[in-house]
Amino acid sequence: MTDFLSPEFLQAYWSGPEFGINIVVFLNLLGALLLGLMVGYERSYHGRAAGMRTYGLVCMASAALTVIGGYPHYWFGGHMVGMGPIDPTRTIQGIVTGIGFLGAGIIMKDGLNISGLTTAASIWAASAIGVLVGVGFYAAAIMLTLLSAGFMMWGSRVEMLLPSRHAVAVTLRFRKDFVPDEETVRQMALERGYDVARGSVSIQHQGGHVEWRFVAVSRGKSVGVPLVDLSRELAAYEGIESFHLSHARN
Repeated sequence: MTDFLSPEFLQAYWSGPEFGINIVVFLNLLGALLLGLMVGYERSYHGRAAGMRTYGLVCMASAALTVIGGYPHYWFGGHMVGMGPIDPTRTIQGIVTGIGFLGAGIIMKDGLNISGLTTAASIWAASAIGVLVGVGFYAAAIMLTLLSAGFMMWGSRVEMLLPSRHAVAVTLRFRKDFVPDEETVRQMALERGYDVARGSVSIQHQGGHVEWRFVAVSRGKSVGVPLVDLSRELAAYEGIESFHLSHARN
């Protein structure tokens, strides 16, 4: 019978080959993070809800859950043989499914604003850390923890240093019987440094009033009239009865 508390058994988790595989896993995680950042930056640049941190964490966590499947002989310190007819991959599959439902419950949508995506991705990354620990990849789990925590703290600062385009959620309620013109609205936004995002325009008519909702995306990081100045101009516009402005991640 195997002595699970013997020094030989415990040292197997930190043997040379085992530690070398953890380094390989870490390099996979780092590469996946960089690739996820590249994809996420494109979304972040266009003012979408899922940005660099979301894509980076999801890509890295997916790599973590996948790469360990290539080294089953190193699972549990190389002591898989004789431990019974277990299939850890089914356990991992159940974890991924369960965390997916948990993450979906965290994501919130309020009008044109979406929040909770990065939190959901970080929970998924945490589940990947647990899987790595569970199969005995302790060094890789520590590295994934440091990468995730560090990126959650510093990722937003990296995004701030890079070129980006902020988005503004706009709701315009026009005066009764006033008929707005889409081209005029787009031209007004353009003159103030914004583009009306394609496919974001929503029009509602009720009680003789027309209400428009859309997302205006700035043409550059330092381009675009501030919300305070926009509110003053909209308040003086003849055809607008009321309006609502807020920063959007959509």
